[in-house]
Amino acid sequence: MVKIVEKIEEANCITHSGTMHADEVFATAFLELYLGDRKVFRTNDVDFSRVSCDALIYDVGRGEFDHHQIDALKRENGIPYSSFGLLWRAFGKEFLTNQNISYVEDVFLEIDKDFVEAIDAEDNGVFPVIDAKYKVKTLSSLFKIFNPSYHSSQNESEQFLKAVEVAKILLGEEIISAYGKVQASLKVKNLLDSLEEDTTYLVLDEYLPYEEVLLNTEKANSILFVAFPSNRGGYAIKTVPKSSVDRSARMDFPEEWAGYSGKELEEKSGIVGLRFCHKGRFIVSCDQLDTVYEVMRQVCLNEKGRIL
Repeated sequence: MVKIVEKIEEANCITHSGTMHADEVFATAFLELYLGDRKVFRTNDVDFSRVSCDALIYDVGRGEFDHHQIDALKRENGIPYSSFGLLWRAFGKEFLTNQNISYVEDVFLEIDKDFVEAIDAEDNGVFPVIDAKYKVKTLSSLFKIFNPSYHSSQNESEQFLKAVEVAKILLGEEIISAYGKVQASLKVKNLLDSLEEDTTYLVLDEYLPYEEVLLNTEKANSILFVAFPSNRGGYAIKTVPKSSVDRSARMDFPEEWAGYSGKELEEKSGIVGLRFCHKGRFIVSCDQLDTVYEVMRQVCLNEKGRIL
């Protein structure tokens, strides 16, 4: 539980007051997950003579876990740390070890790259380049809505606590997701290592978060489609994007299938058991495994593949 205290002497966590940002919100959420109940004092002027010896000071005070000083730490890729990243850097591995998580180094790095780094970047003014016709809100920008709204009766401390609770949920889910992703990635890497040359599709016997590993494995550059059991029953087959940046497919499903389902799609394709093709042509669903192979035979014009 996180509690806001009125006296700095009572606090075991000290951060800045005023407008809240994602970095100190997630820093607080992480410290609660790592250390248990937190008593937080928010201030922009730390009176160090009154601070408890066991208090952690972050995002304020120009200390180890602040990032506003000129010589603040940066990652090797140039992205500066924020208070969240500095705390994760210092205590993340110990926290994961305490959670009985295996592959601690891999999970630590995955969380930093997948989650922490982007929060750090935006808090330091390094914003993503977004080319979209609609408004895109990043995780950091979403947390701005917890600041008291204009002409509202919202209380700053109550809003901060509300934001920390949401951040704690998100960080907890990220940890679970990253751990699963690391374990799955090891299986995918083993599969890709055993590939024959010019394999054009993969058929997995369970869904695995495969895309990132696949896109970063040179031997997998020929793979156009990945099939796996669907949680809706049957199998799904997805196209593979050209890269993590260029999301267009290496090969689309046939244009004449787009948007059709059921009997109409079976007639269009000549494949019994082909249930559905998204109008975007990036995914189809099939009744059974034999249907998957028939789809691949038609679309890829060969029978090369590998079963996990």
